[in-house]
Amino acid sequence: MSRIGRLPVEVPQSVSVDIKGTHVRVKGPKGQLEHTFPASMDITQDKGEIIVKRPSDEGTHRAMHGMTRAIINNMVIGVTDGFEKILEINGVGYRGELKGKNLVLSVGYSHPVEVEPPDGITFEVEDRNRVVHIKGYDKALVGQVAADIRKVRPPEPYKGKGIKYQDERIRRKAGKAGKVM
Repeated sequence: MSRIGRLPVEVPQSVSVDIKGTHVRVKGPKGQLEHTFPASMDITQDKGEIIVKRPSDEGTHRAMHGMTRAIINNMVIGVTDGFEKILEINGVGYRGELKGKNLVLSVGYSHPVEVEPPDGITFEVEDRNRVVHIKGYDKALVGQVAADIRKVRPPEPYKGKGIKYQDERIRRKAGKAGKVM
């Protein structure tokens, strides 16, 4: 049996969960999330816990079992604590700043790049406009927005200039070898 799938999801007091068949709606202090899962999964709520069961040990059912439990757990964590991704901007003259709620990036192009946050996402800029915090209650959306911002100017391997995740390591390459006489 799936080690992750068989664990119950703890539901805090501040969170309300509504389960209708395989459609789950989670509402908490930070927001509301809903998701429809595969029809083969059996999702039940019992004494402050959500339990996911699968009908058989077939390969697809095993795969859906752990995934369904993980998504429900991320929904509960998201509406209580939220998620955050941190990006670093490296390079001479590269910076990010807030203009209202939008993020404006100056990363070596002839024009500044403006990123508008979708609903449920907020930006924070700190450390002399070099560190960007992306916060929200939907884990998938936070990750996608962070990936889209990184895509504006990915880090290059020679000088390390660009936008990278805080915990990301850039594989550096040696530059040109000089003339040998």
